[in-house]
Order: sequence, then C-alpha cells, then structure tokens
Amino acid sequence: MSTYKTALIADSTCDIPEALVEQYSIYVVPQIVIWGDQEYRDRVTLQPKEFYERLQTDPIRPTTAMATVNDFEQMYRQTIQDGASEIMVLTVSGAMSGTFQNAIIAGERVDVPVQVVDSRGPTMSLGWQVIAAARVREAGGDLAAMVAQTGEVRRTLAQFVGMDTLDYLQRGGRIGGAAKWVGSMLQIRPVISINHVTGLVEPAGMARTHSKMVEMLYGKFFEKMAPGRNMHIAVLHGNAPDEAAQLAERIQREYSPSELLINITGPVLGINTGPNALALCGYLE
Repeated sequence: MSTYKTALIADSTCDIPEALVEQYSIYVVPQIVIWGDQEYRDRVTLQPKEFYERLQTDPIRPTTAMATVNDFEQMYRQTIQDGASEIMVLTVSGAMSGTFQNAIIAGERVDVPVQVVDSRGPTMSLGWQVIAAARVREAGGDLAAMVAQTGEVRRTLAQFVGMDTLDYLQRGGRIGGAAKWVGSMLQIRPVISINHVTGLVEPAGMARTHSKMVEMLYGKFFEKMAPGRNMHIAVLHGNAPDEAAQLAERIQREYSPSELLINITGPVLGINTGPNALALCGYLE
C-alpha cells in the first residue's frame, strides 16, 4: 500500500466501504470473531454476508476478541516499512472495547510517534472520523490538523441503530443504558443511539413492528442532525441491502446530503445487532 508521512490506521469495526479504504490508503487492523473452535479475522477470513447467513442457521453463537497489542504492533511496523514516520490510529469506543488501550500499548513498542484517538463510537461513527482525517491528510494537513478534524466531526456525530430484537445486543454485552428494556417485552424492536461523549449505547425508543422501528430510526436521526446544513450520512445494514437502498433513496430525495454511503455492517458489530438491523450515522460540516 502506498503511504504518506503520516500513516492512518483504523480497526475493522469502522465499516468504511472498501473503495474508500483503498482510495485514502487506510490501513485496517482486523478484529476477531470466534465461532465454535474456529477463529476468523473480521472482513478478511469472514465476510459480512457469509456471517449473517450463518448467524441465522448456526445454533452456536459467535463471540468476539479484540485485536491484540501484537496485531497493532505488526501493523505499525508495516506502515513504517512502507515509509511512514508517524502514525495516527483511530479505534472503536474505549468504553465498549479494550482495543483503544491495546493500540496505545503497541505504540510504545515502535520508534515513531503514535497518536491514538478514541472515536467514542462503533461502525461509521469511527469510519467518518477516519475518512475526515484522511481528507485532511490528502489536502496537505499535518497530524495535529488530522486529530483536530476528528474532534470536529465527533462533535456533530449522530448514530442510531434499529434492531429486530434486543437479544443480540444483550448477549453481546454491549447493551449499556438499554439494559432497562431487558425483560420488559419479548417482541420489542429497539432503537438505540450512541453517546459520542461517553462512548456508550443509550436507549432511544422501541417499536412493536419492523416498519415502525424504521420510522422511529429515521425520525430520531434527522431530529438530531438538524437538516439544512451539509450532511454526510451512511446507511448501514445487517444483510438487508434492498431495504438499505430504499432508505438511502428516501434520504437523497428528502434531504440531499453532501455525501451518502451504504455499507453492510461487519461481523464484529453484527454479533451485537443481528440480521436485518439498520443504522444511520452521520455528521454535519
């Protein structure tokens, strides 16, 4: 991979579309999925579509393991070999995972400066910050400018996730403030949000049908996004591409965002949200 003076690294929960990963020369450290006695590397040896199909048929529930200190160290050394003299790393929320701490520890093992940023969120909450840093670098900005821009993006980030069941979130242990729903209803379809200050999951609402869940997701997201300013929005899905495309078409028609992406949520996050989940994640310029 071609590189800049400042290497840019994210962990694989970023859910950035592969075309943008390649366009901006972003290095990605895979998280780990453990399924029975098999271990897979997120989006490397286990692809999202395959994951969701198996999740619905395999009685064994998968679990996750975070990228190790050695995983990060190896990636750092790869970027140095490719010509980097400093490294910027962005990770999934430190309140959800020890990935952030592992990235920091690995930075102490190499001889170039390593700046690790806690994105305070998962999936495209992380992804948008990585892309923003990449665009600053592309425009000639230095490491300090890249870090500053991620903070600006994070300040206006909104992320809401709608699920067909609370079960996966509960089993995955990432339930956060949504724990208050446990036991309240067997058939609720929850909508959660990400607090980008604490980095934790918070309850946003619940619906009894899938269609009402989607409407709640849509309404709450745009209520927080304050439409009218330049918006960058990602539609994410748990192997529901047609519904995600319909949602994106509606967003384009009603709000005309500056940028609109669609991607499937990767396995590590899909373990917590389940098949057919939908998410909206975006920020304001």
